[in-house]
Amino acid sequence: MSNTRPLIAIDWGTSSLRGARLGASGQVLESREFPRGILTVPPGQFEAVFDELFGDWMQVPGALCLISGMAGSRQGWQEAPYCPCPAGFAELGQHLLWLKTGRIALVPGLSCLGSDALNTPDVMRGEEVQIFGALHLEGRDSATLVLPGTHSKWVQVQGGRVTQFQTFMTGEVFALMSQHSILGKTMDLQGAFDETVFLQGVDTIQQNQQRGSVLHHLFAVRTLGLFERLSAAQLPSYLSGLLIGEELRHQTAATHTEPVILIGSEALTLRYTLALQHLRIPCQSRGAEATWAGLFALASAC
Repeated sequence: MSNTRPLIAIDWGTSSLRGARLGASGQVLESREFPRGILTVPPGQFEAVFDELFGDWMQVPGALCLISGMAGSRQGWQEAPYCPCPAGFAELGQHLLWLKTGRIALVPGLSCLGSDALNTPDVMRGEEVQIFGALHLEGRDSATLVLPGTHSKWVQVQGGRVTQFQTFMTGEVFALMSQHSILGKTMDLQGAFDETVFLQGVDTIQQNQQRGSVLHHLFAVRTLGLFERLSAAQLPSYLSGLLIGEELRHQTAATHTEPVILIGSEALTLRYTLALQHLRIPCQSRGAEATWAGLFALASAC
Protein backbone atom coordinates (compact mmCIF):
# COMPACT_ATOMS: atom_id res chain seq x y z
CA MET A 1 0.00 0.00 0.00
CA SER A 2 1.31 3.46 -0.85
CA ASN A 3 0.07 7.03 -0.81
CA THR A 4 1.24 9.27 -3.64
CA ARG A 5 0.61 12.50 -1.72
CA PRO A 6 2.80 13.66 1.19
CA LEU A 7 0.80 12.83 4.33
CA ILE A 8 0.75 14.78 7.57
CA ALA A 9 -0.78 12.53 10.26
CA ILE A 10 -2.08 14.25 13.40
CA ASP A 11 -3.39 12.73 16.63
CA TRP A 12 -4.97 15.60 18.58
CA GLY A 13 -6.21 14.39 21.94
CA THR A 14 -7.56 15.92 25.12
CA SER A 15 -4.19 16.51 26.77
CA SER A 16 -1.56 16.08 24.05
CA LEU A 17 -0.92 16.71 20.37
CA ARG A 18 1.22 14.43 18.21
CA GLY A 19 2.09 14.70 14.54
CA ALA A 20 4.13 12.74 12.02
CA ARG A 21 5.26 13.42 8.48
CA LEU A 22 4.99 10.16 6.59
CA GLY A 23 6.82 8.91 3.53
CA ALA A 24 5.42 7.23 0.42
CA SER A 25 5.36 3.82 2.12
CA GLY A 26 4.02 5.06 5.45
CA GLN A 27 7.39 5.38 7.19
CA VAL A 28 7.78 8.17 9.76
CA LEU A 29 10.13 10.80 8.35
CA GLU A 30 9.74 13.24 11.23
CA SER A 31 7.56 13.45 14.34
CA ARG A 32 6.61 16.12 16.84
CA GLU A 33 4.76 16.09 20.16
CA PHE A 34 3.40 18.97 22.22
CA PRO A 35 1.39 19.38 25.46
CA ARG A 36 -1.28 21.19 23.44
CA GLY A 37 -4.35 19.01 23.80
CA ILE A 38 -7.71 20.48 22.90
CA LEU A 39 -8.31 21.66 26.48
CA THR A 40 -5.36 24.08 26.16
CA VAL A 41 -6.65 25.73 22.97
CA PRO A 42 -8.96 28.77 23.32
CA PRO A 43 -12.13 28.74 21.19
CA GLY A 44 -11.43 29.80 17.61
CA GLN A 45 -7.66 29.27 17.92
CA PHE A 46 -7.28 25.73 16.59
CA GLU A 47 -6.22 26.79 13.10
CA ALA A 48 -3.66 29.23 14.52
CA VAL A 49 -2.16 26.54 16.79
CA PHE A 50 -2.07 24.07 13.90
CA ASP A 51 -0.34 26.57 11.63
CA GLU A 52 2.19 27.44 14.34
CA LEU A 53 3.15 23.83 15.02
CA PHE A 54 2.73 22.16 11.62
CA GLY A 55 2.44 24.97 9.08
CA ASP A 56 5.91 24.31 7.66
CA TRP A 57 4.99 20.69 6.89
CA MET A 58 1.90 21.86 5.01
CA GLN A 59 4.07 23.96 2.68
CA VAL A 60 5.08 20.80 0.81
CA PRO A 61 3.22 20.80 -2.54
CA GLY A 62 0.21 18.47 -2.51
CA ALA A 63 0.42 17.72 1.23
CA LEU A 64 -2.64 16.04 2.74
CA CYS A 65 -3.37 16.26 6.47
CA LEU A 66 -5.67 13.88 8.35
CA ILE A 67 -6.44 14.72 11.99
CA SER A 68 -7.86 12.10 14.35
CA GLY A 69 -8.87 12.31 17.98
CA MET A 70 -10.69 14.90 20.06
CA ALA A 71 -10.01 17.73 17.60
CA GLY A 72 -13.18 16.48 15.91
CA SER A 73 -15.25 16.61 19.10
CA ARG A 74 -17.75 19.26 20.12
CA GLN A 75 -14.99 20.88 22.23
CA GLY A 76 -12.44 20.69 19.39
CA TRP A 77 -11.64 22.46 16.15
CA GLN A 78 -14.98 21.55 14.60
CA GLU A 79 -17.42 18.75 15.38
CA ALA A 80 -17.12 15.82 12.99
CA PRO A 81 -20.29 13.68 13.40
CA TYR A 82 -19.63 10.09 14.38
CA CYS A 83 -19.64 7.43 11.70
CA PRO A 84 -22.09 4.66 12.70
CA CYS A 85 -20.97 1.03 12.89
CA PRO A 86 -20.49 -1.30 11.19
CA ALA A 87 -17.77 0.76 9.55
CA GLY A 88 -14.45 0.30 7.78
CA PHE A 89 -12.13 2.51 5.74
CA ALA A 90 -14.78 3.17 3.11
CA GLU A 91 -17.29 4.52 5.63
CA LEU A 92 -14.67 6.59 7.46
CA GLY A 93 -13.54 8.09 4.15
CA GLN A 94 -17.11 9.03 3.29
CA HIS A 95 -17.56 10.77 6.65
CA LEU A 96 -14.34 12.82 6.70
CA LEU A 97 -15.02 16.44 7.63
CA TRP A 98 -12.96 18.65 5.32
CA LEU A 99 -11.69 21.84 6.95
CA LYS A 100 -9.90 22.74 3.74
CA THR A 101 -11.18 20.79 0.75
CA GLY A 102 -8.66 18.22 -0.41
CA ARG A 103 -6.07 19.46 2.08
CA ILE A 104 -7.06 19.09 5.77
CA ALA A 105 -9.73 16.77 7.14
CA LEU A 106 -10.97 15.56 10.52
CA VAL A 107 -11.49 11.81 10.99
CA PRO A 108 -15.00 11.39 12.41
CA GLY A 109 -14.73 8.70 15.10
CA LEU A 110 -17.24 5.84 15.46
CA SER A 111 -20.53 5.19 17.22
CA CYS A 112 -22.47 2.00 17.89
CA LEU A 113 -25.63 0.90 19.68
CA GLY A 114 -25.64 -1.61 22.51
CA SER A 115 -27.81 -4.71 22.68
CA ASP A 116 -29.49 -3.72 25.97
CA ALA A 117 -33.08 -2.56 26.34
CA LEU A 118 -32.13 1.08 25.78
CA ASN A 119 -29.83 0.38 22.81
CA THR A 120 -27.32 2.49 24.73
CA PRO A 121 -24.95 4.35 22.38
CA ASP A 122 -21.17 4.13 22.67
CA VAL A 123 -18.54 6.30 20.98
CA MET A 124 -14.84 6.58 20.26
CA ARG A 125 -12.57 9.23 18.75
CA GLY A 126 -9.00 8.49 17.74
CA GLU A 127 -9.10 4.80 18.62
CA GLU A 128 -10.63 3.96 15.23
CA VAL A 129 -7.42 4.78 13.36
CA GLN A 130 -5.36 2.80 15.89
CA ILE A 131 -7.66 -0.19 15.35
CA PHE A 132 -7.34 -0.18 11.57
CA GLY A 133 -3.63 0.59 11.80
CA ALA A 134 -2.98 -2.37 14.10
CA LEU A 135 -4.98 -4.70 11.85
CA HIS A 136 -3.03 -3.48 8.82
CA LEU A 137 0.28 -4.06 10.58
CA GLU A 138 -0.82 -7.55 11.65
CA GLY A 139 -2.20 -8.43 8.22
CA ARG A 140 -5.62 -9.28 9.72
CA ASP A 141 -9.14 -8.15 8.86
CA SER A 142 -10.91 -9.68 11.88
CA ALA A 143 -9.97 -9.55 15.55
CA THR A 144 -10.85 -8.63 19.11
CA LEU A 145 -8.89 -5.53 20.09
CA VAL A 146 -8.41 -3.86 23.47
CA LEU A 147 -7.33 -0.26 23.93
CA PRO A 148 -6.52 0.30 27.64
CA GLY A 149 -6.66 3.74 29.12
CA THR A 150 -8.83 6.13 31.07
CA HIS A 151 -11.78 4.76 29.11
CA SER A 152 -10.81 1.28 27.95
CA LYS A 153 -12.30 -0.01 24.67
CA TRP A 154 -13.10 -3.59 23.64
CA VAL A 155 -13.65 -3.79 19.91
CA GLN A 156 -14.91 -6.46 17.53
CA VAL A 157 -13.80 -6.29 13.89
CA GLN A 158 -15.10 -8.62 11.18
CA GLY A 159 -14.11 -8.46 7.53
CA GLY A 160 -12.28 -5.16 7.98
CA ARG A 161 -15.23 -3.39 9.62
CA VAL A 162 -15.80 -2.49 13.26
CA THR A 163 -19.06 -4.22 14.13
CA GLN A 164 -19.35 -3.50 17.85
CA PHE A 165 -17.41 -2.03 20.77
CA GLN A 166 -17.82 -1.32 24.47
CA THR A 167 -16.21 1.31 26.70
CA PHE A 168 -15.19 0.68 30.33
CA MET A 169 -14.23 3.53 32.70
CA THR A 170 -11.52 1.38 34.25
CA GLY A 171 -8.68 3.89 34.32
CA GLU A 172 -10.85 6.75 35.50
CA VAL A 173 -12.39 4.68 38.30
CA PHE A 174 -8.90 3.63 39.45
CA ALA A 175 -7.84 7.29 39.58
CA LEU A 176 -10.98 8.32 41.46
CA MET A 177 -10.81 5.47 43.97
CA SER A 178 -7.08 5.77 44.63
CA GLN A 179 -6.90 9.56 44.80
CA HIS A 180 -10.31 10.84 45.85
CA SER A 181 -11.90 8.15 48.04
CA ILE A 182 -11.26 6.70 51.49
CA LEU A 183 -9.35 3.84 49.83
CA GLY A 184 -6.59 6.24 48.91
CA LYS A 185 -5.96 7.09 52.58
CA THR A 186 -4.36 3.68 53.13
CA MET A 187 -2.47 3.41 49.82
CA ASP A 188 1.09 4.17 48.80
CA LEU A 189 0.73 5.11 45.13
CA GLN A 190 4.51 5.30 44.77
CA GLY A 191 4.93 1.63 45.65
CA ALA A 192 6.30 -0.79 43.07
CA PHE A 193 3.80 -2.77 41.01
CA ASP A 194 3.19 -6.19 42.60
CA GLU A 195 2.33 -8.76 39.91
CA THR A 196 1.27 -11.46 42.37
CA VAL A 197 -1.12 -9.18 44.25
CA PHE A 198 -2.48 -7.78 40.98
CA LEU A 199 -3.35 -11.29 39.77
CA GLN A 200 -4.97 -12.02 43.13
CA GLY A 201 -7.30 -9.13 42.39
CA VAL A 202 -8.01 -10.48 38.91
CA ASP A 203 -8.80 -13.94 40.32
CA THR A 204 -11.06 -12.53 43.04
CA ILE A 205 -13.26 -10.86 40.44
CA GLN A 206 -13.20 -13.81 38.05
CA GLN A 207 -14.80 -15.80 40.89
CA ASN A 208 -17.11 -12.90 41.67
CA GLN A 209 -20.39 -14.81 41.34
CA GLN A 210 -19.40 -16.94 44.31
CA ARG A 211 -17.67 -14.22 46.31
CA GLY A 212 -19.99 -11.23 46.22
CA SER A 213 -20.39 -7.85 44.56
CA VAL A 214 -17.52 -5.85 43.08
CA LEU A 215 -18.64 -3.02 45.39
CA HIS A 216 -17.90 -5.23 48.38
CA HIS A 217 -14.48 -6.16 47.01
CA LEU A 218 -13.64 -2.48 46.52
CA PHE A 219 -14.33 -1.79 50.20
CA ALA A 220 -12.17 -4.80 51.04
CA VAL A 221 -9.20 -2.91 49.60
CA ARG A 222 -9.47 -0.72 52.70
CA THR A 223 -9.93 -3.55 55.21
CA LEU A 224 -7.07 -5.60 53.77
CA GLY A 225 -4.91 -2.61 54.55
CA LEU A 226 -6.40 -1.97 57.99
CA PHE A 227 -5.74 -5.57 59.08
CA GLU A 228 -2.30 -5.55 57.42
CA ARG A 229 -3.15 -8.39 55.07
CA LEU A 230 -1.69 -6.24 52.29
CA SER A 231 0.82 -3.41 52.65
CA ALA A 232 0.09 0.17 51.61
CA ALA A 233 2.44 -0.33 48.64
CA GLN A 234 0.54 -3.47 47.51
CA LEU A 235 -2.96 -2.03 47.68
CA PRO A 236 -2.84 -0.11 44.36
CA SER A 237 -1.86 -3.32 42.55
CA TYR A 238 -4.76 -5.16 44.16
CA LEU A 239 -7.23 -2.39 43.26
CA SER A 240 -5.94 -2.40 39.69
CA GLY A 241 -6.42 -6.18 39.54
CA LEU A 242 -10.00 -5.91 40.78
CA LEU A 243 -10.94 -3.26 38.22
CA ILE A 244 -9.21 -4.82 35.23
CA GLY A 245 -10.51 -8.22 36.35
CA GLU A 246 -14.07 -6.83 36.37
CA GLU A 247 -13.55 -5.51 32.84
CA LEU A 248 -12.19 -8.86 31.65
CA ARG A 249 -14.96 -10.82 33.38
CA HIS A 250 -17.45 -9.44 30.87
CA GLN A 251 -15.24 -10.12 27.86
CA THR A 252 -13.62 -13.51 28.29
CA ALA A 253 -16.65 -15.77 28.07
CA ALA A 254 -16.15 -16.07 24.31
CA THR A 255 -13.38 -18.33 23.06
CA HIS A 256 -10.51 -16.40 21.51
CA THR A 257 -8.85 -18.64 18.92
CA GLU A 258 -6.77 -15.75 17.53
CA PRO A 259 -4.66 -13.48 19.74
CA VAL A 260 -6.39 -10.45 21.22
CA ILE A 261 -4.63 -7.30 19.98
CA LEU A 262 -3.72 -4.77 22.67
CA ILE A 263 -3.03 -1.21 21.51
CA GLY A 264 -1.19 1.29 23.69
CA SER A 265 2.10 2.11 25.36
CA GLU A 266 3.98 -0.64 27.19
CA ALA A 267 2.92 0.87 30.51
CA LEU A 268 -0.75 0.72 29.49
CA THR A 269 -0.72 -2.77 28.01
CA LEU A 270 1.49 -4.50 30.61
CA ARG A 271 -1.25 -5.26 33.14
CA TYR A 272 -3.74 -6.39 30.50
CA THR A 273 -1.09 -8.68 29.04
CA LEU A 274 -0.47 -10.20 32.47
CA ALA A 275 -4.18 -10.67 33.15
CA LEU A 276 -4.98 -12.16 29.73
CA GLN A 277 -2.04 -14.55 29.84
CA HIS A 278 -3.02 -15.55 33.38
CA LEU A 279 -6.47 -16.42 32.02
CA ARG A 280 -4.83 -18.34 29.15
CA ILE A 281 -6.04 -15.93 26.49
CA PRO A 282 -3.40 -15.27 23.79
CA CYS A 283 -2.57 -11.63 23.10
CA GLN A 284 -0.10 -9.37 21.32
CA SER A 285 0.62 -5.65 21.53
CA ARG A 286 1.00 -2.67 19.25
CA GLY A 287 2.10 0.84 20.23
CA ALA A 288 2.09 4.34 18.75
CA GLU A 289 2.90 3.01 15.29
CA ALA A 290 -0.74 1.87 14.99
CA THR A 291 -1.93 5.50 14.80
CA TRP A 292 0.36 6.42 11.93
CA ALA A 293 -0.36 3.17 10.09
CA GLY A 294 -4.10 3.76 10.44
CA LEU A 295 -4.01 7.33 9.15
CA PHE A 296 -1.73 6.28 6.29
CA ALA A 297 -4.04 3.42 5.31
CA LEU A 298 -7.06 5.71 5.48
CA ALA A 299 -5.35 8.29 3.26
CA SER A 300 -4.47 5.55 0.78
CA ALA A 301 -8.09 4.39 0.70
CA CYS A 302 -9.59 7.84 0.21
